Amino acid sequence: MNPGYRHFRWTISVSPSSERISRLAEEIRVPEAIARILVDRGIDTLEAATKYFQPDLSQLHDPFLMDGMELAVQRILLALERREKFIVFGDYDVDGTNGASMLYLFLTRLGGDVEYYTPDRIKEGYGVSHRGIDYARDKGVSLFIAIDCGITAVEQVRYAREMGLDVIICDHHEPGETIPDAVAVLDPIKPGCAYPFKNLCGCGVGFKLIQAVARRIGREEFVEDYLDFVTLASTADIVPLIGENRILVRFGLEAINQHPRPGIKALMDVAGNKPGKIHTGQIVFNLAPRINAVGRLGDAMRAIRLLTSTDPAEAQELAAVMEEENRNRRKIDEDTFLEAQHLAEQYYNGDDDAALVLHDERWHSGVVGIVASRMVEKYYKPSVMMATVDGVAKGSARSIPGFDVYKALKRCEETIIQFGGHKYAAGLTVELDKLGDFRRAFNAAVRELMTDDLKTPEIRVDVELGLNEITPRFRSILGEFAPFGPGNMRPVFLSRNLEVVGTPRVVGKNHLRFKVRQNGNVFDAIAFGMGDRLNEVHGRRDLELIYTVEENDWAPNGEARSGETTPQLKIRDLR
Repeated sequence: MNPGYRHFRWTISVSPSSERISRLAEEIRVPEAIARILVDRGIDTLEAATKYFQPDLSQLHDPFLMDGMELAVQRILLALERREKFIVFGDYDVDGTNGASMLYLFLTRLGGDVEYYTPDRIKEGYGVSHRGIDYARDKGVSLFIAIDCGITAVEQVRYAREMGLDVIICDHHEPGETIPDAVAVLDPIKPGCAYPFKNLCGCGVGFKLIQAVARRIGREEFVEDYLDFVTLASTADIVPLIGENRILVRFGLEAINQHPRPGIKALMDVAGNKPGKIHTGQIVFNLAPRINAVGRLGDAMRAIRLLTSTDPAEAQELAAVMEEENRNRRKIDEDTFLEAQHLAEQYYNGDDDAALVLHDERWHSGVVGIVASRMVEKYYKPSVMMATVDGVAKGSARSIPGFDVYKALKRCEETIIQFGGHKYAAGLTVELDKLGDFRRAFNAAVRELMTDDLKTPEIRVDVELGLNEITPRFRSILGEFAPFGPGNMRPVFLSRNLEVVGTPRVVGKNHLRFKVRQNGNVFDAIAFGMGDRLNEVHGRRDLELIYTVEENDWAPNGEARSGETTPQLKIRDLR
């Protein structure tokens, strides 16, 4: 089962109305290529473009539009007045730990007596746990605030109430048929909630609670101090960076770059990142994995201790622990990935098998989700990775773009003990003696639901471009599209009839570097991981490239330039 070189479908975005493009280009004085991208993203008026390029915190929605917010604020203020004890219960991932850190610091700032707790990934699993409720009861807590979890915790909330705890839920996941009987349930996508923006992460919902409390007590200036947490959480949780999320992340990145709190600064140090140069990509690939690692391999409360630390020396010590855990996690990832590939090559037929279902009793349950994603990337098939936990197979399913893996799992639920998730990712539990039945049922479901066009990955092109259009001003405007993420991806361009200048070469770990020319305009190009395609570009005068325009701050000798950047084309595909 050899995946070989992956061929992509090139899809050029259908051009919106040329009249709308020309009008917008004239109104905001940008090149038509820029205007076309904006119109294609629903930004087709001067007002919308002004909000997009000049976001402001005043554009955030009124937090009291969220159903349950008034009840949540009243209960928190009453608890503060009565000097009751709080606990903030966060999920063990980046969203949950940042949300818990944020609420802990805010409530402590208001004089609250606050504890925090995250569940043990392996012993307690996802969500509000009985063990966490018992911990809160034993600590004398009377107000339990769940963040990034809780929307389906009907039985757990009932148990908490029996233990004498009032519960407030801040979540963003899909609700079940029954909403938990909590004091307040904040979730913008729950039925009956009129909150206009539905794409907040869990920490984002917690931020709206902070915004509401701060407004009620007349301390709205407090709110901006927590934007860094929302930025880490929103970026890591891969929520759409549109609307409120884009505003929050834009200003949160400013805070992280200009005055990072000790814990985040320590995390940046161990990751080799410098303040002033942090963007969403570095959060996703450098900072977030280190925060996640401690929850995958052990106690996620270590992440909260780091994020809430005010002592730089302590923060450095905690960050060093997270760096070590991340190294351990990567080693386990790599070993598991190699073993998973071996199983796939040994037992699967690339044409006959629509999906991969792999199980090994020795695999670490904390990394199977990551490895499932890597298997999807390598083989481009929906993939399930499972380990043995407490006598059953537990694991994660990951999907390819456009395919609903949750729907496929639903079709074979008679072979599953339980499952939950969404279109592209899910968790599931299967009896060990039913793994064969599940594998067959899941493959059949994927085969039935998979359409031919989904089998070949797609690259969507925003605009076809001439190299002469990539001017310094054009690049400057592109930079203002940031922060980049789902729903607001870096614009992708196509250029044709390019001549390769000089001698292409392979650099680093199989990266292809060369220069291209079109009508006298010459640009550097880099194609990561495409060194084996050297012969395809050598001496070409008719090259077609799909690429993004990025700034390169590395000199030809591999050293970082000081304050100087040059444009380069980052190749997505070529032919």
